[in-house]
Amino acid sequence: MKTYKLHLIRHGLTQGNIDGLYVGSGTDLPLCETGRAQLIDLTQRFTYPNVDVVFSSPLSRAVETSNILFPNAAHKYSVDALREAGFGKFEGKPIQSLVQDPDFVRWMDPTSGYTPEGAEPTPEFHKRCADALMKMFEYMIKSQITEAACVTHGGVIMSMLSQRALPSRKPEQWMADPGCGYTVRTDIELWMRDNLVEAIDIVPFGYLDAVENQE
Repeated sequence: MKTYKLHLIRHGLTQGNIDGLYVGSGTDLPLCETGRAQLIDLTQRFTYPNVDVVFSSPLSRAVETSNILFPNAAHKYSVDALREAGFGKFEGKPIQSLVQDPDFVRWMDPTSGYTPEGAEPTPEFHKRCADALMKMFEYMIKSQITEAACVTHGGVIMSMLSQRALPSRKPEQWMADPGCGYTVRTDIELWMRDNLVEAIDIVPFGYLDAVENQE
């Protein structure tokens, strides 16, 4: 049966990441120099898939990552549904101080139902992420595109895969390093019947072996 493959990749580092800030869709930071250098190093040491179609979050850090990792892709699409969650009143604040904030602790509890002022409700974020994954595959299937890439945010990838990927894992088990991610695939039956994908590899190719050898 014909299969369709999508490479989900987290954007590179921003200064906000380095400074330990809680950065969501309300802060459109570019990559920092360290982030750009890390991405270039990854392209030199490892292999990224050769694709003509790349979906991307509209935020600058994802668009810039897409351009560095896939400079020769013929078709690049900015998809609003791939943006990071909106963090409302917590946007841009140091994570170390937020973990002491009772409201932040309450928001991190998935059973609380609490949404901070100006933030995207968590259930809506998760639905958006799951729908976006399935719609990218829908576009690929209808357009007969058998392989594509998607550059988005760590939280988006964790949400997508914890809901729709096999093997079944908790969100934190789908964390990805900057510039890295997961290859998932599906077929028409798995997509239509179960709304599921299979996680089959780590991107870039060879990265996992290098990490394991370091350990």
